[in-house]
Amino acid sequence: MAPGESSIRLRPIEFADWASIHEWASSEEACRYQPWGPNTAQDTQAFVTDAFSAWDGNPQDRYVWTAFTEGGGIVGLGELHVRNRRWRQGEIAYAVHTRLWGTGIATAIGVQLVSFAFDRLELHRVAATCDPRNHASAAVLGRIGMTYEGRLRETIELRDGWRDSEVFSILASERQRTLA
Repeated sequence: MAPGESSIRLRPIEFADWASIHEWASSEEACRYQPWGPNTAQDTQAFVTDAFSAWDGNPQDRYVWTAFTEGGGIVGLGELHVRNRRWRQGEIAYAVHTRLWGTGIATAIGVQLVSFAFDRLELHRVAATCDPRNHASAAVLGRIGMTYEGRLRETIELRDGWRDSEVFSILASERQRTLA
C-alpha cells in the first residue's frame, strides 16, 4: 500500500534524520526546480543542523518537520516560515522522497502545515511558491486550498538560469470555508 494522506505524520526534525533526507536531497531529480542541491553529505547535514536549531528560536520563526509513515520510515519534509509576525504571514514548503512522488504525501504534508499555521500560530495568510514547470507541486497547492495569485519573474537563479516563481496563498477565512 502506498503511503497516503491519512498515514503521514510530522515530527520536529532531528539530526539523525540527515541520512534519510540525503537519499533524495542528493539526487538531481529532487532538486531540479530548487536553488539547492544536489546536496553533498555535508550540505544535508548543515541543512538538518540549521533546521533542528531553528526549534530553539525565540521567537520561533522557522519550523521544520520530518514526514514519516506509521511504520516509521522518513518520506519527506515540511517547513513553515513565519515571514511577518505583525501581519501574521507565513510561507510553507515541502519535499518528498522521489520514489514516493504521486502518492499523496506532499498533499498530506501541506494540509498539516496549513493546519498548524492557522490553528496553532493563528496566522492570517499562508503562501507558497513553485517553479512554473513544476506542475505537480502547483497541483498540490491547489488541492490544499491555495489560490494561484500570479507569477513573479526571475526570482531565483538555478543551475539552468533564472527561475520565475508562481505564488499561491490561502487565508484563514478561506480555510474555514473549505472545512465546512
